[in-house]
Amino acid sequence: MNQHKNFLLNRIAGPQDLKKLSLAEMNQLAAEIRTLIVEKDAAQGGHLGPDLGIVEATIAYHYVFNAPQDKIVWDVSHQTYPHKMLTGRAQAWLDPDCYTDVSPYSKPDESPYDDFAIGHTSTSIALATGMAKARDLRGGQENIMALIGDGSLTGGLAFEGLNNAAIEPHNLVIVVNDNQWSIDKNVGGIVTALQKLRDSNGQTPENPFQAMGFDYRYVADGNDLAAMIAAFQAVKDVDHPILLHINTLKGQGYEPAIQAEEAHHWVSPFNLANDNPLNPKPKTPNPNSVALEVIQSQIAAGQNIMAITAAIPGAFELDQFKKQYPDHYLDVGIAEQESVTLAAGFARAGGTPILMEKSTFLQRAFDQLSHDVAANDLPVVMLVSGGNISDQSKTHLGIFDQVMLANLPNWRYLAPTTLAEEQAMLEWAINQKQHPVAIKMPQEVPLRDQQTVTTDYTTIHYHVQPGQKIAILALGDFYQLGQKIASQLQATLVNPLAANILDEATLTKLAEEHEIIVTLEDNILDGGFGQKVAAYLGPKKVKVLNYGQKRIYTDQTPLFESYAANHLTAKQIISDVQALEQSMTAHPASS
Repeated sequence: MNQHKNFLLNRIAGPQDLKKLSLAEMNQLAAEIRTLIVEKDAAQGGHLGPDLGIVEATIAYHYVFNAPQDKIVWDVSHQTYPHKMLTGRAQAWLDPDCYTDVSPYSKPDESPYDDFAIGHTSTSIALATGMAKARDLRGGQENIMALIGDGSLTGGLAFEGLNNAAIEPHNLVIVVNDNQWSIDKNVGGIVTALQKLRDSNGQTPENPFQAMGFDYRYVADGNDLAAMIAAFQAVKDVDHPILLHINTLKGQGYEPAIQAEEAHHWVSPFNLANDNPLNPKPKTPNPNSVALEVIQSQIAAGQNIMAITAAIPGAFELDQFKKQYPDHYLDVGIAEQESVTLAAGFARAGGTPILMEKSTFLQRAFDQLSHDVAANDLPVVMLVSGGNISDQSKTHLGIFDQVMLANLPNWRYLAPTTLAEEQAMLEWAINQKQHPVAIKMPQEVPLRDQQTVTTDYTTIHYHVQPGQKIAILALGDFYQLGQKIASQLQATLVNPLAANILDEATLTKLAEEHEIIVTLEDNILDGGFGQKVAAYLGPKKVKVLNYGQKRIYTDQTPLFESYAANHLTAKQIISDVQALEQSMTAHPASS
């Protein structure tokens, strides 16, 4: 039930109701919104700092402009909680029973106030420019705005967007929300440029935005509601491109988020009384700790290593590493393309780059993975995390990494089933200097099991535990699922080791000795591991069943539902295999 029935927010069904409030009432509303963001994030996790910092700008926007006729494109859109509260979706914060009713990102299916499903960064300026071009052609008059953070300005697409937005002949407002952070502290020359603008109250002659042709405006306190209302009123209906630079405080209104910005960018559930996380710290050893131990030992052994991340050091627990090994650490900002191509240059010059990427973000660098690394066959090493079926929003799915990497020439994509195997694969990848090697970071896997750990992956030889009639090829994290199925079916269990290098001799032998081969992969099916196996075995008599994620976007779908929908439970797979066995027995000629 609604625990905040006396909040002003209960009276806001949409921006039209906001326009009736006084400045004092809107400041009260801002405090209410912050209270609700902190309470909901404490209960179930979510983006905290970005949303707390953007409250006044959001209220001012909806007070001045006429959405949804006027358009605003939110970069990344992880800062749209206040926007959603003001556009008819407040119950998802007011009432704990409704916490899961809305997406944590903008979503057109959810509201006419959202124009795009956005979860990756640096896209807003290009999107808004495209909307402005369409408006111009049809003779429209609506205001179009892109709101982008200074962290997102480190991405290449943001610069491409600025280049074209600067020559838009009519209304286009780009708001740069400058809070001096992305997830970690911002990096690169854009930091220097924005610092000079802030220090001079927007008056420095070294203004890159003016140099590009923008009408530049500056707001020194973007958390001052009156100042933001005035700034938006001044740019509304202006018939040329404007860049409005606002200085805000990430985490405004919640002191722990101000004192520890990186830790409060996104939070897991926490205790409201003391800000302590409710989830236990990850046990060690874990995939991250194993990887870091290998990297540290290889540096000690004299390897010229550079650990490279694109603004996500926390995802790989790199905070201590970057302090201990500053010369071996590089954060390139929110710029996956830059990270991959820089790594290619580092490898060509004799270094050993270790890229640390998340599956969902890595897709932004597909051309670089192909053209700069694979086509040059450079020994880049890459760790890919989050490459699995999940309950994430559709903008943050990690089910496409195998399709990208496994289908590019020269790349080897290894998939460990234990932490011991992860360690061996990474040590081999660092020391070989022939090809690019990616390792699919495991999730909840054992330290080791009864398998013999391979130390040389130059040639892939599958690990086979013999059984009868059925063979289960279980890739990476799904090896444990394969163990359950093999145990109940008395089947042969196979660890394929790699997502894209087939052990053809073993596959041929398996086909000769088994009636059915089952492939399991924690990724999308189309173009994946299972289809490669099925294509190789096509001319042979054996039946092949492939299991993985269908080629669809799930959107905050509970994991058990996704598994059930894709027949990825042990019970379903066993039932499918038994049904196929019965069919083959009943119709032997067709088999």
